[in-house]
Amino acid sequence: MSNKVYILTEKEAKLIAQSLPPGDNTPLPQGTKYRTKISGHTVTLYHSNKLMIQGANSEAIDASILTKAGINHAQSSQNKSAAIKTHSIQYDKFNCIGSDEAGSGDYFGPMTVVASYVSKKNAEILKVLGVMDSKNLKDNQIIELAEQIIPIIPHSLLVLDNPKYNERKQLGWSQVKMKAVLHNEAIKNVLKKINEPLDYIVIDQFAVQGVYENYAIGTIPERNKTKFETKGESKSIAIAASSIIARYAFVKHFEQIIKETGISITKGAGAKVDVEAAKIIKLKGIDYLDSITKKDFNNREKALKLIKK
Repeated sequence: MSNKVYILTEKEAKLIAQSLPPGDNTPLPQGTKYRTKISGHTVTLYHSNKLMIQGANSEAIDASILTKAGINHAQSSQNKSAAIKTHSIQYDKFNCIGSDEAGSGDYFGPMTVVASYVSKKNAEILKVLGVMDSKNLKDNQIIELAEQIIPIIPHSLLVLDNPKYNERKQLGWSQVKMKAVLHNEAIKNVLKKINEPLDYIVIDQFAVQGVYENYAIGTIPERNKTKFETKGESKSIAIAASSIIARYAFVKHFEQIIKETGISITKGAGAKVDVEAAKIIKLKGIDYLDSITKKDFNNREKALKLIKK
């Protein structure tokens, strides 16, 4: 299936919306204002005025939709993608699997790890959609982007919930070992989903290659194609996409904790987190707190001290 994306002006987006048939009645993902099927192709219009057409003959459907709305888009907006930053390998010119994680530095919530396959063709699509270093994006932008790219790219999401994290810690596992195991398994899962040539596997570096291979359980797939990159999100769109999906999953778990407790909690592991953890102990007890947090963090003891004051 091919994908094409056009960046429209607000006026063009309105013309497109007026010319299209009625959309789906099903609830739409955040950031989406219209979606329907036309001749077996999925047509999606986003609040950001981006138009995506997915299907085997997307170019013909594009032309039909744009012409009907009276819009002349001879040049695809895919060509408006951001310039690639200079580094040793231009990963976005190759078919790559990238992997990244979220939640490892947060007291509340699980650790989420994602591996994603991005072909060199889809790399341009993701750039047009706005996929970039997730550290520069707010949660609402992460949610909107993740729900746009999840249907497009083969990926694997693994969630290490807090009880399992705490159990592994008691067995002597470090976070680095947990990450190595999860990244390796997620990459294996994605390899099973693709059937086209793979050029590279790029891992956002959290350990040197020897440490990673020592900790990962089982075989290291495509070892000769595997690279480790610091600040990988800025070097590989596949890592950036994985980072966004990982953070999306983490945010959803975070929101569930807030819903269950009625207490606004904070990411990270700062002093504010200690106070919030103390409130949760008073409300639901220490066992509940342990079920939604990483017990090895110092925040636990600090929260208990606050309770005793």
